[in-house]
Amino acid sequence: MLTSVVIAAVSLTLFWMAAFTLWWQMHAWRTPETLAATRFQPPRGGTELTFSLLVPARHEQLVLDHTITRLLESSHADFEILVIVGHDDPGTAGVAARAAARDPRVRVITDTHEVKNKPKALNTALPHCRGDVVGVFDAEDQVHPELLTHVDHAFRSTGADVVQGGVQLINFHSSWYSLRNCLEYFFWFRSRLHLHAQKGFIPLGGNTVFVRTGVLREADGWDQNCLAEDCDLGVRLSSTGKRVVVAYDSDMVTREETPGTLLSLLRQRTRWNQGFLQVYRKQDWHQLPTTAQRLLARYTLMTPFLQAFTGVVIPLNVAIALLLDVPVGIAFITFLPLITAAVTFVFEVVGLHDFGRQYGLRVRLTHYLKLVVGGPFYQLLLAGAAIRAVWRELRGRGEWELTSHVGAHLTHDSREEART
Repeated sequence: MLTSVVIAAVSLTLFWMAAFTLWWQMHAWRTPETLAATRFQPPRGGTELTFSLLVPARHEQLVLDHTITRLLESSHADFEILVIVGHDDPGTAGVAARAAARDPRVRVITDTHEVKNKPKALNTALPHCRGDVVGVFDAEDQVHPELLTHVDHAFRSTGADVVQGGVQLINFHSSWYSLRNCLEYFFWFRSRLHLHAQKGFIPLGGNTVFVRTGVLREADGWDQNCLAEDCDLGVRLSSTGKRVVVAYDSDMVTREETPGTLLSLLRQRTRWNQGFLQVYRKQDWHQLPTTAQRLLARYTLMTPFLQAFTGVVIPLNVAIALLLDVPVGIAFITFLPLITAAVTFVFEVVGLHDFGRQYGLRVRLTHYLKLVVGGPFYQLLLAGAAIRAVWRELRGRGEWELTSHVGAHLTHDSREEART
């Protein structure tokens, strides 16, 4: 009897967790008005703000020059680019120095920390920022020239302290997991982050995020010991009542590439998950004013534990239902999480079609098949990354595992442009 009760309780918990996640994922598509509200509003009245754009780069000589070139093509009237390079990375430093020699808007900041990571690099550059707003981009980013003008207007028209723009992985064709990785970003930046901003609690994205310089300095910049410095900054600013605006336009998203190997993806997700656990443990979210906000924060930041839990429990739950002699009603309840999984698959298929349409990408039947067939394997990878994150956190291992980039998204964009 006790076994049946436990099985039923676990199954119902998994069912509601999956249902809530799916509902939040669908936020932007609930009504046409909701979808329209997620976009940037057309800029009016010229530009007034100045921008300091931070580009931390470590062993990124293959992609950095392209990113700087694209940033320099911005239509905005007043911005500077601060490229942060390590004192022990002459290859990347050379690319940055050549860019600075070509254009005075580019400056090179040297990070001399012995142990390096992204937040340390960002904090190194913060005292050198001259702009009203600090923006963060990664070294492999492909940035739209009109983005800064739209962000400028978003700050002025909304009174925001923070503006989070869209980020989109684009090379969905590279592998079965890159397809799912791209779609995951699509749902997160296209929909889920808008829900978080609306609720007053938001884990910010790692780039295409813009913060008023005074607000950022008041917050003492980024936590250099956190593996998810972007999430941590968003939580700290949300918890002190700062206004965050999220905007997503497929024309103006920052385009990136997926990790090149499964191992690289596993390490990246491990780092993010461990960072979420660190932010949860810091408990800045306890300052949120409402119970609903604190519950959303707790659920969001506990995602690594929940993924690790579901990755272990769902197969075990199904095996128990099939192999043990349990009442028919209990056996039926154990399959409830599979119902939400099936609905999620349908929504993902529709989302992949919308993704292809918005970005002018040809989505073939084989891509839909890879999406569905690869789903369980991708969830296993996420569960593995979550378990590894928990293990690393318990062991006190906090070293930064760097994700390398080769410009796969740039190659794909070039092919698409050649066709048109």
